[in-house]
Amino acid sequence: MSIFDHEYELPDGLSDRLQLVLRRIEFTRRYTLLSLEDLSDEDWFWMPDAYPTHIAWQVGHIAMSHYGLTLFRQRGRAEIDTKLMSGKFRKLFMKGTIPKSGAENYPTPVEILEVLSRVYEQTLSEISSFEASLDEPVDAPHAAFGTKYGSLLFVADHEMLHAGQIGMLRRLMGKEPLR
Repeated sequence: MSIFDHEYELPDGLSDRLQLVLRRIEFTRRYTLLSLEDLSDEDWFWMPDAYPTHIAWQVGHIAMSHYGLTLFRQRGRAEIDTKLMSGKFRKLFMKGTIPKSGAENYPTPVEILEVLSRVYEQTLSEISSFEASLDEPVDAPHAAFGTKYGSLLFVADHEMLHAGQIGMLRRLMGKEPLR
């Protein structure tokens, strides 16, 4: 069975809208993780001259944006957030940051994946509490959506965009495509 045939287990009691959000996030996350399975630590920080990014930045940015779209934009900052990722992590990977070359400038791949996992798990634990506010507007700026529900839907789109960049980096490294 491939990731494309998988039936996802969702938390009980979610509305159809939130089930759709989680199915999309789960599918995209499985695809992203599949694209990382055969990479060495050196691969994570490899940066081609003509394409100024690396996989570590892409994955860290996915974690940061997932936090912002699924947790922060839904309920604001919460005490648990400091356990999800440090302020330093947020500053390295937030929108508008420019990837730097060199592993010494970033957390390790294991640390980045741990943050990615913690944010996802926190999303699962909180998502049912977002139901009542899904149609509320989100604070500006964001061009892709106007409501909290739109923010949740955008998570999978945004991650897939960066999974595509990871795929391009893999191809530039000479690795086989996943599909």
